[in-house]
Amino acid sequence: MTHDTRIDFIYLSESDMVRAGVTDMAACVDTMEEMFGLLHHGDYRMAGPNNDSHGAMIMFPEESPFPTMPKPTADRRMMAMPAYLGGNFCTAGVKWYGSNIANKEKGLPRSILMFTLSDADTAAPLAYMSANLLSAYRTGAVPGVGARHLARKDSRVVGIFGPGVMARTSLAAFVAACPQIDTVKVKGRGQKSLDIFTDWVRENYPQITTIRVVDDIEAVVRDSDIVTYCASGEVGNPDDYPLVKREWVSPGTFLAMPAPCNFDAGMEAPDVRKVLDNTGLYQAWYEEVPKPAHHCIPLVGMKFMDMIEEGSFSADALEDLGAIVAGDAPGRRNDDEIILMSVGGMPVEDVAWATVVYRKAIEQGIGVKLNLWDEPLLR
Repeated sequence: MTHDTRIDFIYLSESDMVRAGVTDMAACVDTMEEMFGLLHHGDYRMAGPNNDSHGAMIMFPEESPFPTMPKPTADRRMMAMPAYLGGNFCTAGVKWYGSNIANKEKGLPRSILMFTLSDADTAAPLAYMSANLLSAYRTGAVPGVGARHLARKDSRVVGIFGPGVMARTSLAAFVAACPQIDTVKVKGRGQKSLDIFTDWVRENYPQITTIRVVDDIEAVVRDSDIVTYCASGEVGNPDDYPLVKREWVSPGTFLAMPAPCNFDAGMEAPDVRKVLDNTGLYQAWYEEVPKPAHHCIPLVGMKFMDMIEEGSFSADALEDLGAIVAGDAPGRRNDDEIILMSVGGMPVEDVAWATVVYRKAIEQGIGVKLNLWDEPLLR
């Protein structure tokens, strides 16, 4: 029997990705919801012994005898994030995540990301694609999935700390999930980022008739129906992370936290529901980092894990978004409950959204076709 050994794949630039629908947030939220159902039922794999690892990161030393070796400066990350996702996707892939806050001094984004999508059977490449927008939209879509199931349906007011890219995509997802949103409160560190954010909101969401720039985080949280902290910052001391105080939080608030955050003793109370986007992800992280884990990974989910370890919180009280999406656990039960969700980000999300965008690109003839080989030299 003869086999066709030719392998072609497509390259998708950032503009190609836009043409193929990577910025379609409503479709991205739907895709992430489908992905969470597969996650709950186990039809996926990520790295690590429990198949839930975030990825593998290159660790640079503080001091090196090699002058050209990168130093572990703020937000320095070089990591591979592989995953397989089953169901209607049935693809595998890996995101190469490069990040350095000093990139901004060169006119570049902090992160420069690429994604390789592969056939899950042969591992042959299907696409090599620009992944900054891919990553940004799938990250924002997860809080949107949370809002679809855990925010009040009549939510109108969103409070945001950190008006960057993550804030924009999260807000886009909140609007997709809760179309009555008409007010945004935002706190930023600089006028330029605030101006970019407010201009973007006005241009893309005319239904948001009120945009208020506030002076402190308390004002972000008070009287908001949905709250999100999206600001990056120094990692190491949780006392320096942006705080949520129970006295600021109104009954019925949904808080989605994809960035550094801490919370006071009032938020530890059992009547505040605590949700993880994937429990296994946080268990994997907890095995990988020194303790207390919240000092190393500044997400509220890691504080939940530290609380479990110290005995102040029961693991049984943690809820999993996948179970909620799949209908095996309740979504919002009443208009008064407060729900705090940690958003960690997972490579299965990249695989899911990359697959949807790739298939649309193929359908519409978008991208540059490249040849790997007609016949491999080595077999």
